[in-house]
Amino acid sequence: MAISVPTILRRGRIVRTLAVTSVGLLAIGVVATMPGSASASVPPTPAGYHLVFSDDFTGAAWANVDTSKWQFATGHGYPGGAGNWGTGEVENMTSNNANAHLDGSGSLGIKAIKDAAGNWTSARLETRRTDFAAPAGGKLKVDARIQQPNVSGAAAAGYWPAFWMLGAAARPAAATNWPGVGEIDLMEDINGRSSEFATLHCGVAPGGPCNEFNGLGSGEKGCGGCQTGYHRYTMLYDRSVSPERLAWYLDGVNIHNVYANQMPAATWNAAVHHGFYLIANVAMGGSFPGAFGGGPTGATKSGVPMLIDYVAVWTSP
Repeated sequence: MAISVPTILRRGRIVRTLAVTSVGLLAIGVVATMPGSASASVPPTPAGYHLVFSDDFTGAAWANVDTSKWQFATGHGYPGGAGNWGTGEVENMTSNNANAHLDGSGSLGIKAIKDAAGNWTSARLETRRTDFAAPAGGKLKVDARIQQPNVSGAAAAGYWPAFWMLGAAARPAAATNWPGVGEIDLMEDINGRSSEFATLHCGVAPGGPCNEFNGLGSGEKGCGGCQTGYHRYTMLYDRSVSPERLAWYLDGVNIHNVYANQMPAATWNAAVHHGFYLIANVAMGGSFPGAFGGGPTGATKSGVPMLIDYVAVWTSP
């Protein structure tokens, strides 16, 4: 692969520190659904916004995901891109129904499954659309309600569920233009740690103005109950303020911010002034779980799903 950066292309964290969730509420219309249950519907559109994409994953148990909205990225990487998705993760991504299907209760389940030979398969779902963008002077809000895989301890070694976004230019270039085209991670958890990480990746790697390969991250945020119930992960890109701001929220609480004046203007513009596509996947192994002693090992439990209640994208002009 003709690429100037090492193969750890995404979410290649080396070390994190546990941080206490910061206080600061955003009026995002929190759904009054109990944490342990799926709502089976997208929340009302916030005042001043327009719904541009949604999926509430309603359907019969074991039904396939709506492929008019989602496509599968399969194998161990984009064709022509880095192997093992650039992160060292070991699973083979498939479009098999066993790895991704509706649960019949209003959620999409994505499962990493180990076969008799010890090989892992999973699923990586990406929106077909790549045009989710904040209009000049406006806002982009991406929202999902997710239950992380309900596994912890030794049984969770190597688990790496995530809901995130890549700049549109990554897809035709097999992500060889990472991190300059921008990556926004709304939710990552590793090894069933009852926590979450929120991050912007941008600039050049290694180093650069965005501290790659770690990126500009929140650090590890405690997320009690994130394995046993649904929690809401939201990203707001606000171009109506100066400096422009990216903000991440966990259940409506602001946990992380990145501002345009934290980096050169050209770096910011290249990272966020364009469309994005959304990605939901459960990886197994790789650099990030490995930094926390992750596996997978013989004790890692197979087939524990990440459940997604809904995904919604809104813009405000």
